[in-house]
Formats: sequence, C-alpha cells, structure tokens
Amino acid sequence: MTQPTPSAQLRAALDLAERGIPVLPLRESKGPMGNCRACRKNACGGRPNMKTPGPCACAAPCHAWAAATTDPAVLTSIAWAPAWRQAAAVAYHPGGTGLTVVDLDNVEAVAWAWQNLPSTRTVSSTRGEHWIYLGTMTSRNAVRPGVDIKSLMSYARWLGPGSGTMAPLPDAVRALAVKEPTPVRRTSSPASGSAPAGGGQCPHRSPAYLERGIAMAEQRIEDAPDGIHRTVYRMFLAVLSAHGRCGCLTETHIGRLFTAAQTRGESLRHCEDAWTNARTQLGM
Repeated sequence: MTQPTPSAQLRAALDLAERGIPVLPLRESKGPMGNCRACRKNACGGRPNMKTPGPCACAAPCHAWAAATTDPAVLTSIAWAPAWRQAAAVAYHPGGTGLTVVDLDNVEAVAWAWQNLPSTRTVSSTRGEHWIYLGTMTSRNAVRPGVDIKSLMSYARWLGPGSGTMAPLPDAVRALAVKEPTPVRRTSSPASGSAPAGGGQCPHRSPAYLERGIAMAEQRIEDAPDGIHRTVYRMFLAVLSAHGRCGCLTETHIGRLFTAAQTRGESLRHCEDAWTNARTQLGM
C-alpha cells in the first residue's frame, strides 16, 4: 500500500525533531490543536499546570505546548495525522531546547530591542523579529508594547534558523518578566461590617477556593457552545475580579486560562487582548 506523502509541515517538523527541537503542529490561527474528547476538562488526569511535556498517555497532540516532541514515531503516528492535515505551520517549545525567544511584534518593538538588548540570533517574523537567546526563563506575554517572552511552558512559531551568533540569556531580558507589584487602589470607606481594602486575612488565599475558581473558568471556556471570544473575556473578568487584587494569581494560573482558551481556537493575541481589556475594565 502506498504511504501518503508527508505534508510540508510534517517534513519540517521531522527535520527539527532530528535536531533535538521539540515540535508541534499549529492551526491557521497560530494556536495549538485542541484537546481530544478524552482529554477535555482534564478527564485524562493530566497535570493541569503542564510543567513538563507529556501530561498524559494520550496519543493525540493534546495539551498545547506540552504536546511538543522530538519522537518521529509520535509525529508520524496515526493519532497525529489529522492534526498535520489541518496544520498551517510548525511550532516548537523553546524552553524544551534550552532557549528563550523574545518575540518583537512590530517595528517599534524591534527598534526598542536594538537600543536595549544585547545582539543575538534573529529571525524575521510577519510583522517583526524573533530574538533568540541561549538559556531558559519564565514565559510572559506583553512585557512591554509589542514584546512577548516565550521560553518555559510556551511555544513559538518556527520561522527558520535565523542569522547571527546566539548570545547567553541576559539579565535585561529576565528583568522583563518580573512583575511590578499591583498598587493598592484607594477607595471610600467600606460599609459597616466589611474588612477594609487590603486589611485582615485575604480569604482568597485558600488553595481550594482559588483552584475551584480557576477550574470553573476553564470548564466554562471549554463548554462554551459558541461566542468563544465573549466567554473568554467574561471568564477572565470573573477571575480577575475575584483574585486579581490580592496577589493570589500566579503565572501558572494565568497560563491555565490561556491554554483553555487556545484549545478552543483562540489565538494568543486574542487571549492577551481579552486579559488586558478585563484588567482595564476593573481599573487594574
């Protein structure tokens, strides 16, 4: 029986995997493939924070960035075939190969990088450039206008090997991912019987309370029959209104919300916009 000819995306993925770069297919929206039915709502028992690739035994390319692999048998398996047929591009897990990508999304961001960051290997993107450094760090989006950091627990679109000598990850890039403390908003005197803003013990610091809130938001996003943009925004708004001012939310929690949205087809940019709009609505 004649074997089907591998797609251009699969051929590129196999070439990268042979070089030790963990890869995964991307949709036309630049988002990862959605979880299969068996893995939706974390039914597979996979680790919800996905700190390491391979969160469960599922054979399909599930779990966003954590699906990235260098195993050619997995990449060419029957379970991955539908994903490659839909794939519009190939992504890789920078942190999985010891790298950090500074994603510069426009010419202004590129100009800023030339003035403030050490030169390193670069590759052109649709609207800007990827600057690639040797070393890993926490990933964070929108660290400044038009600048995202993709390393651990993240993925970046493969745009080619780039040019230039790769430099060690500098402190200037690491500093971008350090969040400034959210200033306490001064409010008028609260009603009698309620704790002052910032006073007393924060009830949201109960791990179970916070976990229920995040899990409920994930489920609402996954179960939305339509209007996914609206649902994602509403869930982001709900989580931020409950937990956004008391220091409970971590990068892991935010990553779970973004992953839930992306498995429903939301692009990373839509997630970032929804998150920013929710913070703006709440005056944060």
